[in-house]
Amino acid sequence: MSSEARKRLLLDLRKLRQELPETVCASPVEGDIFQWQAVILGPENTEWEGGIFTLSLKFPNNYPHRPPVVKFITRVYHPNVYQDGSICLDILDREWSPVFDVCAILTSIQSLLTDPNNKSPANREAAVMFEENRTEYIRKVKETVEESLAVAESQAEGHDLSD
Repeated sequence: MSSEARKRLLLDLRKLRQELPETVCASPVEGDIFQWQAVILGPENTEWEGGIFTLSLKFPNNYPHRPPVVKFITRVYHPNVYQDGSICLDILDREWSPVFDVCAILTSIQSLLTDPNNKSPANREAAVMFEENRTEYIRKVKETVEESLAVAESQAEGHDLSD
């Protein structure tokens, strides 16, 4: 395991805890600094509003020189999200730079929700619907928002806060 990657991830975590917007959060899973779970809230005043979307982030040993693998765990209907939850976002691929940190990644994904890139769709059906039948697209997005709330609710019920 790279000590450079570990140091950078600890720095990213510290920054997240100090500066993170209220609409995103993330932390390592079970003490593994190379595997994180994150939550993004759907942006207000959009079809995504009210959604609670969970993601996984897996960081390579050569982070920050290589991007993490980021996937939605929660089902998302979006032109730039594959069926398996993988995200088609330039900063997670060819436009990656070591200056991007976890906060930048999450806020970029949150922005992508409301501003898809239809030039390179991961979900062609969603891309076509976004362009040609916005009403139906919004209906499908709202379905996934409702699903995300049901999932979040069932996960919360599984945790006894009195422990």
